[in-house]
Amino acid sequence: MKIGIVCYPTYGGSGVIATELGIGLAKRGHEIHFITYKRPARLSHFQANVFYHEVDTSSYPLFEYTTYDSALASKLVDVVKYENLDLLHVHYAIPHAMVSYIAKKVLLTEGRYVPTITTLHGTDITLVGQHRAFRPVVEFSMNKSDGLTAVSKSLRDQTYEYFNVNKEIEVVYNFIDFERFKKHDKDHFKKAIAPLGEPILTHVSNFRKVKRVDDVIRVFHEVRKEMPSKLLLIGDGPERRNAESLCRKLELCHDIRFLGKQDAIEELLAVSDLFIMPSAKESFGLAALEAMACEVPIISTNAGGLLEVNTHGQTGFLSEVGDVEDMARNALNLLRNPDLLSRFRENALQRAQEFDISNILPKYEAYYESVLRAAVYT
Repeated sequence: MKIGIVCYPTYGGSGVIATELGIGLAKRGHEIHFITYKRPARLSHFQANVFYHEVDTSSYPLFEYTTYDSALASKLVDVVKYENLDLLHVHYAIPHAMVSYIAKKVLLTEGRYVPTITTLHGTDITLVGQHRAFRPVVEFSMNKSDGLTAVSKSLRDQTYEYFNVNKEIEVVYNFIDFERFKKHDKDHFKKAIAPLGEPILTHVSNFRKVKRVDDVIRVFHEVRKEMPSKLLLIGDGPERRNAESLCRKLELCHDIRFLGKQDAIEELLAVSDLFIMPSAKESFGLAALEAMACEVPIISTNAGGLLEVNTHGQTGFLSEVGDVEDMARNALNLLRNPDLLSRFRENALQRAQEFDISNILPKYEAYYESVLRAAVYT
């Protein structure tokens, strides 16, 4: 198949999954065309069967805001026509679902119909999509998509609860590529971070309020009271300044490293003992899955899709949102019991293997084929 993929080219979960999906499909012989305003973060080198089309976001004095939606729609029309694409798969509903619908209607005036599939990733439904400025368009464009998928059962159920969606939403879980995410021997690296053999706790996110990064630091503070330890904070975003201020207030900065955005996250996970994820909302928990693939148990909340990834008492522990004390107790329970920690590491890996990309790609291929067979002019 010739497939167009539209996504945000950033370090966020939707962009990561879209990029890894495209690369995985290309390895299976499909022709993949990424269409976005910047080369996706994980599309870092040449890949066979992978093409990239940059959307022109040039500004014009008349417009106070860049007209990205219109530019993207025009680019989609161009790529579908001249690359002869079979379908468009857009990730994150805002604005991609609506833009793909516009492109589809333009192409239809020329007698060309291209089916569109929208994958819902989380905040496009649970947060941003609920805003009154977006809600009617999000609902309309979901219903106009030829296919609709969600990355977890939790997100599917919330979509039905929040919106009047009149079509079936297929659940296709996020996935992990074990060629990249696996535990490596990085003892020399670990000693550089924790020279006395201190346990290393890790958190990865885009540092938005919903990720509750302050809770990560408060959990670490409680752990640090009981045993020497280190914390790695990976990522960047609007809450980083507050996190740095809290770190200074609690006098923890000598044991915390703010590492910013990182491409080789797997190398940092390889030296980690626990992964902390205290999110208020989480449609799936891709960062947790990547940690589990590297044999790192998860200390998380029970928000949304995390219940479908982190198995309480086996791969890690689940707590109520904001219950820092419980998360700290669970972390200490594992860190004080090496045998238990080792067993949880094994369980985390086994659970992560259920989400191996080789298990998920055929589900997308089968869904594409079903959408192509059933597509009707709308």
